[in-house]
Amino acid sequence: MIDRSQSSILQVSVHIVGNRGAQELLKLSEEPLDVDDEKIQSLLLTYFLSNFTTPEYHNFTFSNEDFTLNPLFQFARDVFHEGESFHENSVNIAKHLYEATQHPNIKSGDLYVARLSGVVIDNQVVDALGIFKSENKESYLKLRTLPGDFYINADEGVNIRKLDKGCLILNQEEEGGYKILIVDNANKSDAQFWKHDFLNVKPWSDAFHHTHNFMNLTRQYVGDQLDEEFSVSKADKIDLLNKSINFFKSKEQFNQSEFEVEVLGDADVIESFRKYERTFMTDNEIVDNFEISAQAVKRQARVFKTVLKLDKNFHIYIHGNRELIEKGYDEVMRKHYYKIYFDEES
Repeated sequence: MIDRSQSSILQVSVHIVGNRGAQELLKLSEEPLDVDDEKIQSLLLTYFLSNFTTPEYHNFTFSNEDFTLNPLFQFARDVFHEGESFHENSVNIAKHLYEATQHPNIKSGDLYVARLSGVVIDNQVVDALGIFKSENKESYLKLRTLPGDFYINADEGVNIRKLDKGCLILNQEEEGGYKILIVDNANKSDAQFWKHDFLNVKPWSDAFHHTHNFMNLTRQYVGDQLDEEFSVSKADKIDLLNKSINFFKSKEQFNQSEFEVEVLGDADVIESFRKYERTFMTDNEIVDNFEISAQAVKRQARVFKTVLKLDKNFHIYIHGNRELIEKGYDEVMRKHYYKIYFDEES
């Protein structure tokens, strides 16, 4: 998604942010790092940018919805408007992160703040402010050779292919709270920390967001609600999920009325779905017409469960015509069965 071939690091500052709740220290650097070396630039760009692979944008918000009051919005705006303020604002960002680090399970880590130029995203060249937190170190071995002898050393360092937490604040849409990309390989104990406690962001209202939300609504309805009101088998539920995926894959524009007719079909199921949708909307933005995002469809299709699991003996992958599967009960064996019709094996 990101082409970093034109990218360069203008400045980068590093601070060590401990867990304030555990009375660990905040260690601030006095000046930016020297990153003029081309190899260091290349390695850092790989570390900073290679993990942003999904066009799922966010923007800053605040408790009263006035994003201009969000401290990180203010720090980013200062850097974009006045580059000379970069290191001072990197210190402000580190202090803000330290104040937000209260849960005892949040790990301390190295905080990199970088001013980037020439970042190509969705065929647009933008400047960005990157914030990256490294929490996990990996052990490695390094072999050195000297005349007539070999030496091996053990050390710890950061895997540049694995970013623990990060965000790219793009110098776009300032009037809407900036467009932001996020990486958050969170554990369960700090699931809300990076995105909500520190960054305080919400999803950007675009095609990716709308597609993701409606497919998520459909998946949850089929999984949680459908068989509460209707007599449906697991094969029926999988068939409905397959119809939903195929609907999104085959169209460029989403229309909810069209979706309800082609996928849900039955009037009672449609009414049940609409009731469930109203509950779902209390925590999620749902609209009834939007451009379909192919990237969101691909991502959501991975979590649509289309496998029929039968005890511990069989898994049936259902991708096609539901009419070719017949369910029954054998009185002699006293077991349920599925009869599957097909033309040939492969």
